[in-house]
Amino acid sequence: MRRAELTRKTKETDITVCLDLDGSGKAVVDTGVGFMDHMLTHLARHGLFDLEVRGTGDLEIDAHHTVEDVGICLGQAFAKAVGDGAGLVRFGHAVVPMDEALAEVAIDVSGRPFLAFEANFLQGRVGDFDAELVEEFFRAFAVNSRTTLHIMLRCGSNVHHSIEGIFKAFARALGVSVRLDPRVQGVPSTKGMLET
Repeated sequence: MRRAELTRKTKETDITVCLDLDGSGKAVVDTGVGFMDHMLTHLARHGLFDLEVRGTGDLEIDAHHTVEDVGICLGQAFAKAVGDGAGLVRFGHAVVPMDEALAEVAIDVSGRPFLAFEANFLQGRVGDFDAELVEEFFRAFAVNSRTTLHIMLRCGSNVHHSIEGIFKAFARALGVSVRLDPRVQGVPSTKGMLET
C-alpha cells in the first residue's frame, strides 16, 4: 500500500499529512489558510490521491510558515509513499487551461530535488493569500519529495485562475508520474535506483 502519514511540529506550525497515492480524489483539508485548502483539494481531486492535511500555524504573522511547512510535510509524505520507486511511470506532464490562464507542469520522480518556477508575474493576493507563497510551497515540496519539478505559467491575467491552473496541472502531472506500469521492471532508471 502506497500510503504515508507525517507530522511536523515547530514553534511556528503543527502540520499532519496523510497521503494515499492510490486513492480516488478524497480530500479533508484544514490548514487555516482558506485558499491553500482550496488548492490542496484540487491536488487530491485531479491527481486522484486521498489526502488529509490538518494544521495550525502562526497566522497572526502571515501564512508563509504554514504554507511552506505543508509543502515540506507533503513532500516528505510523497517520498515515503513512493518508496524505492519500483514500477513507477516516473515522469509526468500536464498542460491545463483555467479560463484565460494556461499552466504547464512537468515532473520527474528522480531522487534529485530541483524546482524551475516560471511564473514570476504572479503577484498580488487572492483573499488573504499572497501569490508569492505558491513558489515557496512548490520549492518545499520539490526539495522534500526529491523530485525535479518544472512549473510554467504560459499566460494568465487573473491571479486566482493562474494559481488554480498551476495546482491542477501539478496534480495531473504528479498523478501520472506515480502510476504503476506492469511493464516497468524494478526501478525506472538505468542506474537501478533513484538517486538519493
